[in-house]
Amino acid sequence: MKIASITLAAGYGKRMHSKKHKVLHELVGKPLIWHALQALIGISDLPPVVVVGQSADEVKAAVGSSFGARVQFSFQAEQLGTGHAVQSAQNLLEGRSDLVVVTLADMPLLSEQTVRSIIDHHVETQAVLTMTSVVGDVPRGFGRVLRAVDGRVIGIIEEALASPQQLKIREYNISAYCFSAEWLWQNLSLIPISPKGEYFLTDLVSMAVSQGQGVESLIWDDPIEGLGINNRVDLADCEMALRRRINTRHMLAGVSMDDPASILIEPEVEIAPDATILQGSRLCGSTKVGADSVIGPYTILCDTTVGEGCKLMQSAAEHATIGNHVSMGPYCHLRPNAVLKDGVHLGNFGEVKDSTLDEGVKMGHFSYIGNAKIGRNVNIGAGTITCNYDGSQKNPTEIGENTFIGSDTMLVAPLKIGKNAITGAGSVVTHDVADGELVVGVPARPHPRKPSQGKCQ
Repeated sequence: MKIASITLAAGYGKRMHSKKHKVLHELVGKPLIWHALQALIGISDLPPVVVVGQSADEVKAAVGSSFGARVQFSFQAEQLGTGHAVQSAQNLLEGRSDLVVVTLADMPLLSEQTVRSIIDHHVETQAVLTMTSVVGDVPRGFGRVLRAVDGRVIGIIEEALASPQQLKIREYNISAYCFSAEWLWQNLSLIPISPKGEYFLTDLVSMAVSQGQGVESLIWDDPIEGLGINNRVDLADCEMALRRRINTRHMLAGVSMDDPASILIEPEVEIAPDATILQGSRLCGSTKVGADSVIGPYTILCDTTVGEGCKLMQSAAEHATIGNHVSMGPYCHLRPNAVLKDGVHLGNFGEVKDSTLDEGVKMGHFSYIGNAKIGRNVNIGAGTITCNYDGSQKNPTEIGENTFIGSDTMLVAPLKIGKNAITGAGSVVTHDVADGELVVGVPARPHPRKPSQGKCQ
């Protein structure tokens, strides 16, 4: 049984009042079209077809960046309704599958599990068309499901064409379908034009009934999956629903959260059991968090890897790598290519960019380290700055292991400081420092060590 799928994404979405195409608006960090395709990419034997129209190039670029050649496109030059949109994909799919699943790109909460249940029911009942619906109190612009006295589905009436009596119906079509492919392609061109001048895919329901063909309907127990997006209020509702779904999944897998409603975790984030995410935190992109780490409160991690047993409080990290048993914060900032190895400690208001801090480094508060390589067990005093930019290029700083950098030291790069060295508080270091050497002053000069000034610990 070969399955094909079509996602309709041609309409612009005027009610969003935006210069951006509706399906490119983001939900938990991903475009709506990304979420819609997640429900199909695992079940479709052929590359899912995305029907584009308005802003086609932008939609193609957004889809291509995530799915590449796993998705194909058809172009609907005129937006003449959902039936016309599906027909635009006919030349890509006709004769290549047994079933065709059709969904909308602005229904991002539809899950793969639900799509599979639609397909299973369709195959089991041998219908030519299986539709889906929810029962609720908020219409959201959906068509109403029409049933005969005996409960059989006999049609769908679009909201814009419904009578006052039909508008009172509380069963809504949510536009997720499974069709027998041969029947679909034979009947698409027979859809009559509506009073609005469009060809509605929903008319296939009454057409199948009039032909005596089997039409099946699945009413979803969870109306959340039927939430569609027409405007920014709907977008906010779906955002909260998807956050709850993602957070619930992580908590059931062993992650603790003290205030799930305030925590945002994007779909591709990975969190190990026994990690804890605290109030107001945001985990974005491809972030990974190890076991027994405590993130937050109010910590932001983007595309960052965090090891085990870390404590990151009220801090931010982007494109960074954090080892095991690292402590940070509050108010630290790791910028791209910052690497903190095991056991590193960053005091409050510390910032690191494009630098590696080796095992056991202790960095005091109000310090900045950029374009640097810091050796094991180095102590960086409060207020230390690597002066890495000379107005035209970024220059490197290298500090050997077991070195002690005094508070308020200015390290003027390019610079290399050896092992077991010391800089005095307030020093401005403009020249390389040898192993074991003590330098003090402005500019810093070598100074003999007292007997008590042995190897730094």
